Amino acid sequence: MGPANETYISEFLLLGFSEKPEHQLSLFGLFLSIYLVTVGGNLLIMLTIGSDSHLHTPMYFFLSNLSLVDLCLVSTLVPKMLMNLQTHTKVISYAGCLTQMYFFMVFACLDTLILTVMAYDRFVAICHPLNYVTIMRSQFCALLVLLSWTISLVNAVFHSLLVMRLLFCSEREIPHFYCDLAPVLKLSCTDTLFNNIYVYLTTGLLGVLPFTVILFSYTQICSSILKVPSTGGKYKVFSTCGSHLSVVLLFYGTGVGVYLSSSVTHSSWKNSFASVMYTVVTPMLNPFIYSLRNKDIKDALRRLISRSTSSVTGLG
Repeated sequence: MGPANETYISEFLLLGFSEKPEHQLSLFGLFLSIYLVTVGGNLLIMLTIGSDSHLHTPMYFFLSNLSLVDLCLVSTLVPKMLMNLQTHTKVISYAGCLTQMYFFMVFACLDTLILTVMAYDRFVAICHPLNYVTIMRSQFCALLVLLSWTISLVNAVFHSLLVMRLLFCSEREIPHFYCDLAPVLKLSCTDTLFNNIYVYLTTGLLGVLPFTVILFSYTQICSSILKVPSTGGKYKVFSTCGSHLSVVLLFYGTGVGVYLSSSVTHSSWKNSFASVMYTVVTPMLNPFIYSLRNKDIKDALRRLISRSTSSVTGLG
């Protein structure tokens, strides 16, 4: 069919959970609960860190930024999914799809970069403790976060501009519950060579390279821990980065699982389930991992609850 006879589409269909439509009400309740827990947990982490002077350190500054990014990530994806489940529709406009894709790429990339910055912070704290205060100054920490935001925003802009030059003809079904870059590119009826080249380039620079930095940091951290003479000392040193390591493994483990599952199965239900683990469940679990494994966070939470209770009692 020639270009003159093509009908260019202005909307897509998100197939995510369409295989069992009779379960839409249950899915709506489940994901609404997950979303509320995620928003509440990450807001609580941010509030706790911001209100407690004991936590005004580089490690918790980065953690509050991670909570902000996780909050933004789920808010980019879940509300649209909830609306589709509630209204029994799968439609998303071209502009809405492009907007969702843009913000998803921003916050997914930010997750990777913030986790990398946090690994560097733990590397300096454990491997170079005498120079920690000198290296991790507040200005330097702010610069690292600003650089992470800048890289993520610019990267998403370039991806979006490359997608905007594409044409979409007859195919419009996306086998996910959100607009992901890879399946959208497969729907285009024009050449996506430059898009795919840029995807591979950014995957290496913003995915593989940060993970390599994290691995190197923890290799050095483990080496330093083994040099600590006492068992108690080893546990104390490792406990300062155990939560972060858990989050890294969860984030990258589920992320790799998403792309492995999408390459071996064409089921929209299975692809969406794998994507949920990466984009929704992980941000929900992060606050619990940090609050349950971190004594400083638990103590700060107790102080925050105590102050809140005292304020309510005083008003009464």
